Amino acid sequence: MKIVFYSLLIPVLLTSVTVIQRPGTPGALTQTDTTHAPPAVLPGVYADPHIAVFDKKFYIYPTTDGTEGWKSTNFSCWSSSDLVHWKNEKVILDLPKDLTWAKERAWAPAIAHKNGKYYYYFSADVNIGVAVARKPTGPFKDALGKPLVRRGMLAGQMIDPMVFVDDDGAAYLYFGQGRCNMVKLANDMVSFDSTKIVSIKPQGYNEGPFVFKRKGKYYLMWSEYDTRDPRYSVAYATADAPLGPFTKAATGPVLKGRGVVKGAGHHSVVKVPGKDEWYIVYHRFKIPDGNGYNRETCISPMRFDDRGNILPVDVFETVNPVSIPR
Repeated sequence: MKIVFYSLLIPVLLTSVTVIQRPGTPGALTQTDTTHAPPAVLPGVYADPHIAVFDKKFYIYPTTDGTEGWKSTNFSCWSSSDLVHWKNEKVILDLPKDLTWAKERAWAPAIAHKNGKYYYYFSADVNIGVAVARKPTGPFKDALGKPLVRRGMLAGQMIDPMVFVDDDGAAYLYFGQGRCNMVKLANDMVSFDSTKIVSIKPQGYNEGPFVFKRKGKYYLMWSEYDTRDPRYSVAYATADAPLGPFTKAATGPVLKGRGVVKGAGHHSVVKVPGKDEWYIVYHRFKIPDGNGYNRETCISPMRFDDRGNILPVDVFETVNPVSIPR
């Protein structure tokens, strides 16, 4: 937001006029008031949001927050036609009810669409599972009756799954805390060849991998620091193939807290269908009095320069209603 002061000379009286320019307009500068952040887009405490668009509607799949140690036991879904107004689609997967192999620590889900079905990937008791449904709002059913990725299978924690489906229909699974693990999924979307796993650790990588493709370039994004750390932030690397090799961007984090915004990270990205218009969804410490166990979900515009570099995200920029082309 840009604030410009003009002095108007009136007989006997000098008046200062403040002109507010909406963020994102030509010539606008970054918001300088860092004490008044835009409100969260979801009511209450939700974290690790994964956003997707299906059939001209946006969906957010978050972690239910608010318990020390992240002891949540179920997942919900939220839908919107404009990125501003969100409807609670209720619980779509309940661990004690729907799983036989995990009961709590329901974290960091992701979703992908293929074969006419919706595949929902999630962390549960530090394993990764997959559930399937015919609709993006579920109800989802455990696809395997066991984890897709078991705790201890690789170094680090087996959490934070994300699946990217390429233009040719091939799907790739990314996951892991401590290291980023990558592997091509089988066509059934619920299996893979474990001997083909590629494990990397980009400088600064901690968790929350997310992959998207723009203009032939693959972007691998991740969160740095710990989610309880106010410095929690998002960086990225690029490659010419979905499994890399990836080169980290020379610039610093593209998403980080500032002012009253703390711990901005564990994000996902969505493109408006039919447009080169992008938004980043992430959590921050709840305002006020939030911390790493009480986080809230936010959305900000995400932009690129002429060379495809991601520009720094302004966490104080308000999102206007977005229309999906019909």
